[in-house]
Amino acid sequence: MKSLFRSKPVTTLLGALIWAWMVLVARTVRWKVEGIEQARQTWSENQGVVVASWHSRIMMLPSGWIRHMKHWPGPIRQGAMLISLSPDGEAVTRAIAHLGIHAIRGSTANKKKAQKDKGGIKAVAEAVRLLRSGAGVCITPDGPRGPAEIVSLGAIMIAQRAGAPILPYALSVKPAKRLGTWDRFIIPFPFARGAIVYGEPLATTRDADPRELQADLQKRLDAATQRADMLAGYSTDKTPVTSA
Repeated sequence: MKSLFRSKPVTTLLGALIWAWMVLVARTVRWKVEGIEQARQTWSENQGVVVASWHSRIMMLPSGWIRHMKHWPGPIRQGAMLISLSPDGEAVTRAIAHLGIHAIRGSTANKKKAQKDKGGIKAVAEAVRLLRSGAGVCITPDGPRGPAEIVSLGAIMIAQRAGAPILPYALSVKPAKRLGTWDRFIIPFPFARGAIVYGEPLATTRDADPRELQADLQKRLDAATQRADMLAGYSTDKTPVTSA
């Protein structure tokens, strides 16, 4: 069954379905938006921007690109997203291709399989190149395997190498369905109430302490996520309880 679901015909079909759902959510959810002016300014003043959001919200991530980012003025003309090389990432890769978003395939190595290439080095190099050439690169700093909603150093490393700022990016929709996966993956419902919150941008320089930047991004992304959840109608707890 696993090989069937990872076959090319099935991933092609899943990619089309995911793309259609992403567009439907982006276009029909009643979005409240905060922080857009500062985000637009950051976008227009930089050659590239790292957009950071949690892995659980992948189905919502294109909403900000469709509704806002791709229309903003400035040197950034391309959207890209870091996606793991796993077979499960193939459907998402196909889905975002329909949206004109380039997939950067690769992830950090599994400690239990340290010798197995996950494309991490190549992905970092491609992300840095795209940022320097005029792209907004979306990264889930807790992906692809967690811990959930804990910022890893990957996004920090890429941003520092490219000299790009990091824009915290949080989305929430109610009602929605949360799955029993490691990240409690969210499937948003169309025609619902939602929120997009652009958090306070984080400047990065090569001489900055990566651990300090990591802690700072954690605070800013947590704050943006909590605000988005509240605007969507959830309690102010860090991890909202969502239901179908």
